[in-house]
Amino acid sequence: MSTAQVCEPAPAANTAGGTVALHPRAPRTLEEAGLSEGSLTALTLKLLHFGADLTGLDIARRLGLDYSVLESVLEQLKRERQCEVSGGSSIGGPSFRYRITDAGRRRALLFLEQSHYVGVAPVPLAQYQSYMLAYRRAVPRTVNRLRVREAFSHLVVSSGVLDQVGPAVAANHSMFIYGPPGNGKTVLAQAIRNLLDGEIAIPHALEVDGQIIKFFDPVNHEPVDPGTPSSGLLLDDQHDARWVRCRRPMVTVGGELSLSSLELTYSPTMGLYSAPVQAIANGGVLLIDDFGRQHCSPRDLLNRWIVPLESRVDFLTLQTGQKFHLPFMVFVVFATNLNPADLVDEAFLRRIQYKVLAESPSRADFILIFENYCRQIGIRYDPRLVEQLLDQCLRPRGVTLRGCQPRDLIEQALAHAEYLDEPRQLTLSLLEAACAGYFVDETAPAAPVA
Repeated sequence: MSTAQVCEPAPAANTAGGTVALHPRAPRTLEEAGLSEGSLTALTLKLLHFGADLTGLDIARRLGLDYSVLESVLEQLKRERQCEVSGGSSIGGPSFRYRITDAGRRRALLFLEQSHYVGVAPVPLAQYQSYMLAYRRAVPRTVNRLRVREAFSHLVVSSGVLDQVGPAVAANHSMFIYGPPGNGKTVLAQAIRNLLDGEIAIPHALEVDGQIIKFFDPVNHEPVDPGTPSSGLLLDDQHDARWVRCRRPMVTVGGELSLSSLELTYSPTMGLYSAPVQAIANGGVLLIDDFGRQHCSPRDLLNRWIVPLESRVDFLTLQTGQKFHLPFMVFVVFATNLNPADLVDEAFLRRIQYKVLAESPSRADFILIFENYCRQIGIRYDPRLVEQLLDQCLRPRGVTLRGCQPRDLIEQALAHAEYLDEPRQLTLSLLEAACAGYFVDETAPAAPVA
């Protein structure tokens, strides 16, 4: 059975929020599903091996397929006496209860020696490639100044910075966000997700040359409400249940990132693969936080991504040595408090076309951040208090203002109040105590008099 069957997405539809939902159509035949009888037989027998008697409809639902796709496989298993009908109504195959036989169990154990994957049927590689190309053409991308300001309205960011971020997202290019620590590079990068229109369908798993790659990641993929499920024999009138309707992903990795994280991870015990981080982020944002502090060098990391960043195609390799490609539809953000010029050479900087400096806040910005955080956590804001903090606590210390300081000092002051059994409110003495514990004094305290 050829796996080159084209994956036709269902027509784009406006949701209540005005976003676009694009989901592959449900296959009605084995050929449309792009799966071979052998692979579907293996999944069915493994499912029956681990479960109790299941109806035809139950088996189809657990595999994410319509019963019509599965019918010929169940009929063949009955003829070969690897499963049998143990009950059910007279409606027909969907209502029959199927039970695995001893012969079927022996065959299931052979399949389990090759792969322990049991669950929703995989999507063939060709269908995923087709879907992502169709998605790239279909999903709208409208990024203008008004939308950028709305997307970042919860942050205190200068117009100059926003006018650098907006064009980068509009052009769908990679981007450096750099600057001193504590100025919100991470939250700035995460807010970019608010500019990504629509939703995306994520396959539970992919099938590549008979190998299974787990793709849907519950940690990084956020399913959206699929609506009321169909009560008929079809899983859904239109949508392929092998895919999960999700928000466009926001994947963040930091110092733990290694070169192996960018390749397929194979589990010999389970006999299946896990997708790399850039594949999980496909269709969304991949934030490389603390860039330059990974286990691998910045040069090695960028060398791995030279081709995907320019060609929008990523090449991966199976244990067998077979290579295949995935569309690379990822907005990559490198956030660092190091100078980008010290991390990579000019050739790499040219490929990462947009560089955004996360500026330190002005005095007015600091006050606004302080006020916003007070309101966020529900404590009284006193404008005179923050002026006193700046003039009597920070200025004498020669402190350079950072975007994180209002939040950190407020939290430390409130923790100090709780320790002293005082009311949960800010005072100058509490903020002074917070500053004493937060900032590093350059001179050691005087020794006590003997």
